[in-house]
Amino acid sequence: MPLTPSSYRAPWPFANGHLATIYSALLRRVLPAPQTRERLELDDGDFLDLDWTAPQGPERGILILLHGLEGHAQRPYMMGSTALFSASGFRICAVNLRGCSGTPNRLYRSYHSGATEDLEAVVQHVSRKYPDAPLFLKGFSLGGNLLLKFLGESGPLTARIKGAVAVSAPVHLHDSLLQLNKAENALYARRFLKNLKAKLREKQRLFPDRLPDGLIRSIRSLQDFDDQYTSKAHGFRDAMDYYKKCSSLPGLRHVDRPTLLLNARNDSFLGPACYPEEVCAHHPLLTLEIPENGGHVGFVQRHAYYYNEVRALEFLTGLF
Repeated sequence: MPLTPSSYRAPWPFANGHLATIYSALLRRVLPAPQTRERLELDDGDFLDLDWTAPQGPERGILILLHGLEGHAQRPYMMGSTALFSASGFRICAVNLRGCSGTPNRLYRSYHSGATEDLEAVVQHVSRKYPDAPLFLKGFSLGGNLLLKFLGESGPLTARIKGAVAVSAPVHLHDSLLQLNKAENALYARRFLKNLKAKLREKQRLFPDRLPDGLIRSIRSLQDFDDQYTSKAHGFRDAMDYYKKCSSLPGLRHVDRPTLLLNARNDSFLGPACYPEEVCAHHPLLTLEIPENGGHVGFVQRHAYYYNEVRALEFLTGLF
């Protein structure tokens, strides 16, 4: 079942992956949906801010949305999904990962690609709040890897998930890093690094002894950031240990919920290992769709909703 042909055809000029990526991230305009913020206190003393949107009409279920690297719940790709799914009867829980809601998180640690304990806390909270509602997941980029890793771990809470969609997910983190290191992706890498280092400067005010100026100045690449901060703050030996242990690819065989992985062939952030065709070809519940075009979290269409949004709604409502 799981290798499925794609009906997506990018309109001109968005067959160019870079144009689709940049336009979707920086130029797309989505009418903001009404959101109500709730602060979820975590067991370790930190918090997550959840932005809720009520369904329009009879409620069909709850969609938990997860953003990508340096994203938040108000990014256009998050708001596009919020608008379509809420109009279709879903209650939306848009998660702002640690430190991404506009308020710095309290602890030295932050969010990362494999922090499934935070997603578990969200699923547990939503389950307690709405014990009878079907729960669904949709994640973008880093958030896509996070939800796939969560499902692959097959913990006690994964049974609450009725279906999931991962969009532009770097299921092999080191492979994705290698792509971001290429010259064609230099602008993206610099932008990510600038934002991440700005977050470190904020954190430095709380933890000056752990983040001296010299350490921050020494970070000149995304791998440096993961070597000097991500790995050390979250219990990994170094960046390579982090990439190995937090990639969702090894656990895909254990996913036991109906799941769609939508990765465009011309996504410049993804290398060959991020298209797990062999795994999906023999997996009854994991569907892999690889449109030729789409870019990274792009999939532009010439109407209000983008292909990844329409396709996710089609896939998840097909599970009812």
